[in-house]
Amino acid sequence: MAMIGLLEVFAAFLFFLVFKHFFLPKKSPGQPILKSWPVLGMLPGMLPHIPRIFEWTFEVLEATNLTFFFKGPFKGPWLSGTDMLFTADPRNIHHILSLNFGNYPKGPEFKKIFDVLGDGILSVDLELWEDLRKSNHAMFHHPDFLELSVSSNTSKLKEGLVPFLDNAAHENIVIDLQDVFKRFMFDTSSILMTGYDPMSLSIEMPEVEFGEAAETGEEAIYYRHFKPVILWRLQNWLGIGLERKMRSSLVTVNRMFAKIISTRREEISRGERKQSADALTYYMNVDTTKYRLLKPSNDTFIRDVAFSLVLSGRDTTSSALTWFFWLLSMHPQVLSKIRKEINTKYDPTDLEKLVYLHAALSETMRLYPPLPFNHKSPAKPDVLPSGHKVEANSKIVICIYALGRMRSIWGEDALDFKPERWISKGGELKHEPSYKFMAFNAGPRACLGKHLALLQMKIVAVEIIQNYDFKVTEGHKIEAVPSIVLRMKHGLNVTVTKQI
Repeated sequence: MAMIGLLEVFAAFLFFLVFKHFFLPKKSPGQPILKSWPVLGMLPGMLPHIPRIFEWTFEVLEATNLTFFFKGPFKGPWLSGTDMLFTADPRNIHHILSLNFGNYPKGPEFKKIFDVLGDGILSVDLELWEDLRKSNHAMFHHPDFLELSVSSNTSKLKEGLVPFLDNAAHENIVIDLQDVFKRFMFDTSSILMTGYDPMSLSIEMPEVEFGEAAETGEEAIYYRHFKPVILWRLQNWLGIGLERKMRSSLVTVNRMFAKIISTRREEISRGERKQSADALTYYMNVDTTKYRLLKPSNDTFIRDVAFSLVLSGRDTTSSALTWFFWLLSMHPQVLSKIRKEINTKYDPTDLEKLVYLHAALSETMRLYPPLPFNHKSPAKPDVLPSGHKVEANSKIVICIYALGRMRSIWGEDALDFKPERWISKGGELKHEPSYKFMAFNAGPRACLGKHLALLQMKIVAVEIIQNYDFKVTEGHKIEAVPSIVLRMKHGLNVTVTKQI
């Protein structure tokens, strides 16, 4: 899929291929290309690195004091959208996401690129965002919602994950742990957000249309960041490449949610499930005197809200779990410490006691953040703490992946997987400011589901580490998919054995 997107970019700028031999200079080993060419801008230097864009961005930012301006190809109102300011400077991040939050909405460019999200909380600004944020906060802290969260995770663990792993161990088969986590999180997120259990995690491993559709859409959205708006919109209209797949994926997503919403409205009209604790029912019955911009009777609005919530729950947590277990396979001494902590301190009613496990999860998300970048746009011109000037409606990319790897921020051992950096001398968890550790965003838009996500990760981690041994298959290639979510391109193939 990544190769399709790369080919699209090449095709879109066809004349670049003609001049490639003349325009691409030889680069020194380890040094990124940042030369700006007439008409082409810096695109020639970026194109060869699109399959490894997160590593390349890290290299460039480290070489340019944490912030650099990327000059895109072409100019003019019809070919805009490719100039970007990349930053991993904590001062800039704190300024953008917190101190001057009001001047940095998602912006019209974001709304265009992420149009499939509609009016969900991930893509809206201003008063609608405030209503969604406040209503989300009330829902996430409601006792019935919290109870549903615990029960859905517990039941899916016992009825889905454990039987699947037991079968894999008994049959001695190779499984894709990334796929397992995506299915687990899709099921639990769907139950919590829509009240519907798709039962995608089972020994039979049925086809999951939603998962394939979501991932196709995420890759298409990623590549939109590097194309002029008019180009990807034309591709979408003509039905070409990833944009064609995006359209098809959107049909799948809309069909799924239309069925769920229609069924739920019928149930509510019959007096059934009116008091259900799931998010879908909550927003169908939301108090519009308190949240006046919400539209409980509008199916499109309900779809947008539910889609954003399901997507957030499924993709981010499954990504973190996948990279976590891969890192444990590479660092058996960390796995041994977590297993010892579980065996001596585990209390199912108080997972906060598992300090080292929490530290290992934080360290995973520092190096492999589920959302590798964030997109912002200033409403008015501004000067960042780094001294860079930004124009109104310009595109700013906060590079979360690079942020977690900077030696100037995390020390000379920044690239090492070291959970101990999160633990104080007294054995307690150390806090890092959100503008330095952005796994759960920062400022007023910080993730409301942080506690829930960490709880889910710990529940799954404890179950697997306590009862199973796992081994990544020999020669399995690990690399990230160029996407807005940090997924493994080839999955995470492992064998599991039951602990005696």
